[in-house]
Amino acid sequence: MLKKLITCLLPWSLRRRALNRWFGYRIAPTARIGMAWIFPDMLVMDEHSYIDHLTVAINLSRVELGAHATIGRGNWITGFPINTNSAHFRHQTNRQPSLSLGESAAITKNHHIDCTDQIRIGRFSTIAGYQTQLLTHSIDVFENRQNSAPIHIGDYTFVGTNSVVLGGATLPDRSVLGAKSLLNKEYHEEWMLYAGVPAKPVQGIPSSARYFTRAEGFVV
Repeated sequence: MLKKLITCLLPWSLRRRALNRWFGYRIAPTARIGMAWIFPDMLVMDEHSYIDHLTVAINLSRVELGAHATIGRGNWITGFPINTNSAHFRHQTNRQPSLSLGESAAITKNHHIDCTDQIRIGRFSTIAGYQTQLLTHSIDVFENRQNSAPIHIGDYTFVGTNSVVLGGATLPDRSVLGAKSLLNKEYHEEWMLYAGVPAKPVQGIPSSARYFTRAEGFVV
C-alpha cells in the first residue's frame, strides 16, 4: 500500500517508470494516467492511451487499453479477485476479472464497471454519457450463489447514457444501445439500434452512418 501511495504522488514521467518497474506494468511512453488509483495485477496501456483523474480500478487481474483508447474521469471499475479463500465464485474456475478496450475505444465519465468477469469493449466503441452500469455478476436465485458471466461490446458500437448491461450480454459490431436501455442477452445482428427495457432490435442503421466507419476515435 505504501508503495502505491508513493507512486501516485510522483510526477507522471517518474510515475510511469515506477509503475513499469515496481509493478511489472507495460505502459507506453506516450500513454498517461491522471490522478487516479489504477492498480490491477497487470496493466497494459498502448501508445496515446489515457486514464483520467479520479478513476479507480482495483481487484482486477488485468486492464488493457489499446492505442488511443481512453477511460474518462470519475469511473469506478472493480472486480472480485481470483485465488482467494472466499466461497464466492469458487465454482467458476475460468472466471477472468478483467477489462479490455480496443483501439480508440472510449469510456466517458462517471460510470460503474463491474469486472467480476471479463468485459471486452471493441475498437472505436463508446460508452457514452453518464451513469451506465456494466454488471457481470449477480445472485443466481436457483442455485443460491453468486454467479458471473462476461460482457462483450463489439467494434464501432455506441452505448447511450444511463444504460445497464448485464453479464452474458453481447452488443454486436456497428450497433447502438439506446439511452436508458437494459441489455440482458446476446444479440448478433449488426447495423441495428437496440433499445428498451429489456433492449430489443428497434430499427436498422444505414451503412452510410459515418460514426461506424471513422478512422479516428475522437468525435468533434
